[in-house]
Amino acid sequence: MKDVADNTMKAPGASDPNRRDFLLLATGAAGAVAVGGIAWPLISQMNPDASTVAAGAPVEVDLAPIGEGKAITLKWRGKPIFVRHRTAQEIADAKKDDTAALPDRQADAARVRAFDGKAQEQWIVVYGNCTHLGCVPIGFSGEYNGWYCPCHGSHYDNSGRIRKGPAPRNLDIPEFAFLSASKIRIG
Repeated sequence: MKDVADNTMKAPGASDPNRRDFLLLATGAAGAVAVGGIAWPLISQMNPDASTVAAGAPVEVDLAPIGEGKAITLKWRGKPIFVRHRTAQEIADAKKDDTAALPDRQADAARVRAFDGKAQEQWIVVYGNCTHLGCVPIGFSGEYNGWYCPCHGSHYDNSGRIRKGPAPRNLDIPEFAFLSASKIRIG
């Protein structure tokens, strides 16, 4: 026979302790997932996006394909960078002009970098923005066969020094270093 005490019903409002513990754990877990679901995108949106990180990263440039007397333009941190492989005559002209009356006096030797203790005079690396209003000058042009800004008439020599026009200073030099005789890292 069946015991009568087992068939008794629980009073309304009474709860099973195992069920109550499960509901508390399930509610806590759901709350933690909800908080994580809200916090993750909030924290993630504070990080810079991939294009911003990539734009500021150092860039390595192989100089071997740039023939003597040629130049390339690349983009770094959203700005153009001119890398120019000067000829022996261009280097001689730049050194000769060290004594000229320059608006922003700077010797050609101060605008080049060295590798293994030897100045790499054949390579000039400058930002490609005119220091007057930020226009992009045209290479191998102007009165000094350097860069010429047609917007307002600034003339730069092949060392990137201002020679004539409204620009207040020489073309800026980005932070760069030689990794080898034929490779540089900008940034």
